[in-house]
Amino acid sequence: MTLDQLRIFVAVAERGHVTKAAELLGISQSAASAAIRSLEQQHSVQLFNRVGRNIELAQTGHRFLPEAKAVLERAAAAHNVLEHVSQTITGSLSIAASQTIASYWLPRRLASFHEAYPAVRLSVTIGNTRQVETNVLDGTADFGLVEGRTESDILRRAKVDVDRLMLVVAHSHPEIVEVSRGQPDIRDFRWIIREGGSGTREVLEDLARREGISFADLRIFLVLPSNEAVRQAVEAGAVAEGSLRSVPIDLPKRDFAMITHRDRQASLAQMALKAHLGARAGETVRG
Repeated sequence: MTLDQLRIFVAVAERGHVTKAAELLGISQSAASAAIRSLEQQHSVQLFNRVGRNIELAQTGHRFLPEAKAVLERAAAAHNVLEHVSQTITGSLSIAASQTIASYWLPRRLASFHEAYPAVRLSVTIGNTRQVETNVLDGTADFGLVEGRTESDILRRAKVDVDRLMLVVAHSHPEIVEVSRGQPDIRDFRWIIREGGSGTREVLEDLARREGISFADLRIFLVLPSNEAVRQAVEAGAVAEGSLRSVPIDLPKRDFAMITHRDRQASLAQMALKAHLGARAGETVRG
């Protein structure tokens, strides 16, 4: 029995699918299947039931799963001890980041982290807040960076920075009606917004709620899946009209937050990156 076999067994058990587990681990489907067969043959047991194209844990597999996880956790703890002894931080980090953070905030911070810890391999996937939360929960990411609200109560959340949005319109936009001093009527705008699950969209939803306005009453004419697409759409509409101008509006600030799974032990590399990002916090202003 090897640690690799245990990792493959746990991945297949948690996902109920050999191919998905193999993709997560970066190995071929045939290699994952062979590892499971070898583990079963070595100990003359059946860990999974094969039902058509599906796979599910057998009774023996259910009993074995918590023990396999415990062994992997102890192996990770032993690795961390050796890292402490050698004072060398190594390993790999999988980061899931929301589009806003990945595009505007994260790149230069990862570059400076790499200079400080060149032995740590970094990989980043990008999605909206809901997608990042899912990646952290299912273990495809070691931790996530989001600006929106998270829903799961098994996630730890730590503030690493503050973001402040700005509202911009085409320079020739008609005079904006104010419902109070410095507070425009947001129902007067035609909005280009992000998709549901985006932290950026949540800011507008919160603003509408604060103003006692139904989100459905806003004049939303275009919903796009990325910040870059929104920016391109706004710029395309502004080219013929001149330029953009900002609109004074009291948009609520929001936190950039790091999220981690409370039941997974952090490696030294994860702790180092968390400290590195937190030490470089500072308010970011974006249009």
